[in-house]
Amino acid sequence: MKRQLILEDGTVFVGNSFGSEIETIGEVVFTTGMTGYQETITDPSFCGQIVTLTYPLIGNYGINREDFESIKPAIKGLIVKEAATYPSNWRSDLSIHEFLQAKGIPGIEGIDTRKLTRIIRKYGTLKGAICSIDESPEEIIERLKELELPNDQVKQVSTKNPYPSPGRGHKVVLVDFGSKHGILRELNNRDCDVTVVPYHTTAEEIISLHPDGVMLSNGPGDPKDVPEAIKMVQNILGKVPLFGICLGHQLFALACGADTYKMKFGHRGANHPVKDLRTGKVVFTSQNHGYAVDEASIQQTELEITQINLNDGTIEGLKHKKHSAFTVQYHPEASPGPEDSNELFDEFLKTMELCKGKEKQHA
Repeated sequence: MKRQLILEDGTVFVGNSFGSEIETIGEVVFTTGMTGYQETITDPSFCGQIVTLTYPLIGNYGINREDFESIKPAIKGLIVKEAATYPSNWRSDLSIHEFLQAKGIPGIEGIDTRKLTRIIRKYGTLKGAICSIDESPEEIIERLKELELPNDQVKQVSTKNPYPSPGRGHKVVLVDFGSKHGILRELNNRDCDVTVVPYHTTAEEIISLHPDGVMLSNGPGDPKDVPEAIKMVQNILGKVPLFGICLGHQLFALACGADTYKMKFGHRGANHPVKDLRTGKVVFTSQNHGYAVDEASIQQTELEITQINLNDGTIEGLKHKKHSAFTVQYHPEASPGPEDSNELFDEFLKTMELCKGKEKQHA
């Protein structure tokens, strides 16, 4: 069945329908990973977005039970050049069409994803609609221009209630702004005793759990739309070691007096080079964000820039000069992508051990 992808700038693509046949509207973005489409589709940081996969063939190894990054996908739609009809992999349980159909997510295939990506790179992210071939493009474009996209994405994907993920090691509170399963998996692999809490949990509630450390997760949208989390970070800073990833990194920066801004088209993919300014080491990273920390705003804070992106010079890592707190803009847990920076979880453990040692000395 034919369907349309219509962008707010007036561009219209005609392709074939797969997945759900419902119509959808969202912010159209692109991601450049060659593999890992299942992790991408189920990454909560894509909440409310129509995701373009730039690799031309998607779905060739199907959908399996192991590679989910959330239970319920939050994307609005999927755009691909070609969706494989018959996946070939021993782990495959469903085709990508069957999965999207079951989850109520519409897809469009057979369009020029290279052209679409070039449009987004030139003009920035655009609102778009995947709809029936019978819809009037003029009417859809007018609706898109007038539409205000929601700003409650974190609320949509965060856990509603705290829950434990037991271990016998360090007690960690993971604040869920839309956390990927990969973060919890890495903490569990290190035997951490994790309590996952909702995005609006207060500093007092977190401290009452007596954690050895607090992790600020990834998540979707503008960090300035989560003021309660900024206040929480301000009140917890210096009381317990802190490690932030992606949205957690941005919230940490805002809490420390820095500023953030919306990027033209963001960083989404599994091949972004990041340089550590302390060691000179370069790692390739998995990224998914549309906002970044403003470098000029760092000067008035007690933050130190630890890492930068080699493609565009944007900030990729921060560290507090006085307190045990550090953050990165990328995803050290990968899923999908390279695991070059996985050792940051070990650094977090060492930070917690060091702080516990100091507490014992003062006791």
